[in-house]
Amino acid sequence: MNPITIIYDQEPKAELIKEKQTALGLYVTSKEAYANWKANPEKVKILDVRTLEEYLFIGHPAMAWLVPLALQSYEWDAEKKEFPMKINPEFLKIIKTLFDPSDIIMATCRSGGRSAMAANLLAQAGYKNVYNITDGIEGDTVNDPQSLFNGQRMVNGWKNSGLPWTYSIDPKLIP
Repeated sequence: MNPITIIYDQEPKAELIKEKQTALGLYVTSKEAYANWKANPEKVKILDVRTLEEYLFIGHPAMAWLVPLALQSYEWDAEKKEFPMKINPEFLKIIKTLFDPSDIIMATCRSGGRSAMAANLLAQAGYKNVYNITDGIEGDTVNDPQSLFNGQRMVNGWKNSGLPWTYSIDPKLIP
């Protein structure tokens, strides 16, 4: 078996916030993940761990497998002022039916936090080649109070990087 060379941009990496760091320490940007998948689509798998709603209504990379790490609850938490998410109890079971522990898995979510959590769960389950796509599908937020786009996810990410994405559904990618 030939070893896979992981493609990285030549740009220096910024320090990752704690929520995006993983036990394996393997990271790529959306652009790098796409380049790696394109170079070896049989071995490199793109894993989208967002909710089904995000996958459907925000769009997704056409080759991405959807296995939600967490499921949206519809019970309002008045204290936190949010609809909390609950870990998907079937997550690892589904992953084990889809991916071999030797596969190269590049996990993505909205902006890199849940995908880091997924990478850590997969590492605990014996997967050694799990990369966190640190900028996710939607990217990071604009942090400029003078900007009309302040607080909006318009910095980096799969969609903002001009990478191919779709709203079309391939049922075989949604186990």
